[in-house]
Amino acid sequence: MKNLSLLLLIYAAVSIALPVHPEKDNKEEDIKLLQDYLNKFYEVEPDPNQLGWKRNAESTAEKLRKMQDFFGLKVTGKPDPETLQMIKKPRCGVPDVGLYGVTLPGWKKNKLTYRIVNYTPDMRKEDVDKAIQKALEVWSTVTPLIFTRIHEGIADIMIAFGTKAHGHCPRYFDGPLGVLAHAFPPGSGFGGDVHFDEDEDWTTGLAGFNLFLVAAHEVGHALGLSHSSDQRALMFPNYAYVNPSEFPLSPDDISGIQSIYGSPPNTPDKRPASPTSPKTCGSQMSFDAITTLRREVMFLKGRHLWRVYPDNSEVELESISTFWPSLPSGIQAAYENIKDQILFFKGSNFWVISGYQVLPGYPKNINTLGFPKGVKKIDAAVCNKNTGKTDFFIGDKYWRYDENSKSIEKGYPRRTVDDFPGISQKVDAVFQYKGLFYFFHGSKQQEFDPNAKKVIREIKSNSWFKC
Repeated sequence: MKNLSLLLLIYAAVSIALPVHPEKDNKEEDIKLLQDYLNKFYEVEPDPNQLGWKRNAESTAEKLRKMQDFFGLKVTGKPDPETLQMIKKPRCGVPDVGLYGVTLPGWKKNKLTYRIVNYTPDMRKEDVDKAIQKALEVWSTVTPLIFTRIHEGIADIMIAFGTKAHGHCPRYFDGPLGVLAHAFPPGSGFGGDVHFDEDEDWTTGLAGFNLFLVAAHEVGHALGLSHSSDQRALMFPNYAYVNPSEFPLSPDDISGIQSIYGSPPNTPDKRPASPTSPKTCGSQMSFDAITTLRREVMFLKGRHLWRVYPDNSEVELESISTFWPSLPSGIQAAYENIKDQILFFKGSNFWVISGYQVLPGYPKNINTLGFPKGVKKIDAAVCNKNTGKTDFFIGDKYWRYDENSKSIEKGYPRRTVDDFPGISQKVDAVFQYKGLFYFFHGSKQQEFDPNAKKVIREIKSNSWFKC
């Protein structure tokens, strides 16, 4: 029978509301919303002495810092605008603390059954069936797991739609938006079950919430995975649309699930293949574009992308199409804006990326940013998140763009060398790290101190790869 007392400790409450209030009440409501969010997603922590969870007695500020660190935000311990924006995004109802793969082991068998208990009226039954089947195949492709559907009785993974308090489930839903779905880790009773909030608009495409994408995420939980802080991972807690025809698993997802179940037997490795790369540590290595993404730096060249985590020396090589299939190769400039979105530029076009998703309506012409028609391309760009200003480098000049007013400031363009003494050549790429700017030209990069207004040192472009 179901052990409800244990299950009640497994998950924090999942209700998140997205209210609209008069301006004068915004601050008070935001604080209440944040408190609820922390209580529901950061209130529990793994107990090494039992296969369950215990209440976390941390202060609100401590939970907030943990939440900010998880999402790669600036760890302030305060409800700053970026934090408030993050907590209002639709997401999974499973808490972000805890490691299922360690605390709650996976299934002790490779052959699992599933049953679709009921259907959403938003979609045709056959489309629901296909979405669930495809979500399961995402994980069986990279593991020895085999899923078999049954139509009656108790399956390992029971799949159902419900609203608010639904059935005997110890968790409840919160209405439209907020929490989209939740799942239970492997085990008896509710273990492995997946529930979707019927108050959401479930679809097969871009509008509403794509059932396949949410189901694939929740099945990850049903197999024993926790949330990932890598926003490209399927197991990242917030919803992000990606073309369902593309393989949605990231290397982080594959590594996590194979750490529990292993690789597929007698089959080639299904993880996305790393492209044949240029000579990463070659003496003439150069880059087309560079951008930050929260705690990492991404180096782009041709169709390749290197992900670097400067604080722990990790370097990962992928193809650009692994993450963003609709982007062209040969990106010429890129930067991360104040909304944690990445803007990619090639020729006179640019794309705005949020997670896996290319935002609707892109690409757009760079003239829509305010550049005159004579500007045909961007060489490099960097955003100072503290000031909300982005510098676009074109030839030997640069333009300053206000991310808040979405306009180019008066008095620009200016000569780059006048405001960045020592940067006299065309800028191939640039990014900011720990208060310093790194300007790239060919196989060399210059480390620039904006406070001292001078170049501190010149080093090889590929020094970030520990060459």
